[in-house]
Amino acid sequence: MKTFKECFKKHKTNPHLKRKVFVAMSGGVDSSVAAALLKRDGYEVTGVFIKIWDPELSTCDWRAERRDALRATAKISVPLLTLDLSRDYKKLVINYLLSEYKLGRTPNPDVMCNKEIKFGLFYREALRLGADFIATGHYAIRRENDLLGISKDKEKDQTYFLWTIKQEILKHGLFPIGKYKKSEVRKLATKFDLSNAAKPDSQGLCFLGQIDFKTFLGRHLPKRFGKVLDEKGREIGEHNGVHFYTIGERHGFQVTVQTPASVPLYVIAKNVEKNILVVSPQPAKSMSAQNEIMLDQINWIIGLPPLPTEKLKARIRYRAPLVSCRVESLDHNRARVVFDKPLFGSAPGQSCVFYDSRGLICLGGGVII
Repeated sequence: MKTFKECFKKHKTNPHLKRKVFVAMSGGVDSSVAAALLKRDGYEVTGVFIKIWDPELSTCDWRAERRDALRATAKISVPLLTLDLSRDYKKLVINYLLSEYKLGRTPNPDVMCNKEIKFGLFYREALRLGADFIATGHYAIRRENDLLGISKDKEKDQTYFLWTIKQEILKHGLFPIGKYKKSEVRKLATKFDLSNAAKPDSQGLCFLGQIDFKTFLGRHLPKRFGKVLDEKGREIGEHNGVHFYTIGERHGFQVTVQTPASVPLYVIAKNVEKNILVVSPQPAKSMSAQNEIMLDQINWIIGLPPLPTEKLKARIRYRAPLVSCRVESLDHNRARVVFDKPLFGSAPGQSCVFYDSRGLICLGGGVII
């Protein structure tokens, strides 16, 4: 068996691999350009529009998104299939999301969508129908030896959301736009004469559209009014349930004790059992910095954990700075992360994602507990 470091050595790809690819197409510019690039490069391309759960209050019109995907496939002369995974999305993503919030944790639905839907059900269905690869519009790169590399556009890089992928799945995955910057992708969309070349990027969760996330949670989770305390334990306001808040948040709770010097307050702690929020005007100075955190649901993309002595980089939130750390695997599902410097703001339920010492290869990750 190869060691962790040996998996980074380059190898030659098999030139005789088949080239039939199913592309997950959302109707946006990224996935449309991905399909166009693959068609240009000689792949046999089939577009697939994945229909996800459509809540009653959503402003996201899946029919309009499908029409945009259909226009793109018509322009590049490839077929478009529709895969209805709405029930599966509700069961595997939405129910997970709500159950985590009930526990006072802050889950990441994009991570779960990639794991269960795009690189789960869609991947298996594509291979069942004869595809050799699946492709998405993620900003990432599949590198030599089937490693997950960060994209050229570091601001758009989405490897943080892809840490749950297994290497046996990754070897069947393609990320055509990963070697381009977003500005270059839009230029390519214009070059390919795609009608969605200037379409704005989607904001927020894909199943909600412009609906506020707390409005969505309020429709599915009960309100449970509780106390807001300052750092000294004094009651200064109220909130409508600790499950609606995450560490570092400064909106949504009511402060009833005001002073002339009142400043924005941030959630620095939550007591789920007592339904209490603790807030502070200076979260980074007030919160206890952590030298280590615990993770569960661990996944190492290559299937092997690093040695406890190996220096890695980690990110505890999307677009958060990479920080140096070491990882000690406790068993196949849990790990302890020890940071070189104390770290603020880790939120239970969020993902901690690992990279090599240069920050170029995504190695895997886990969920903060």
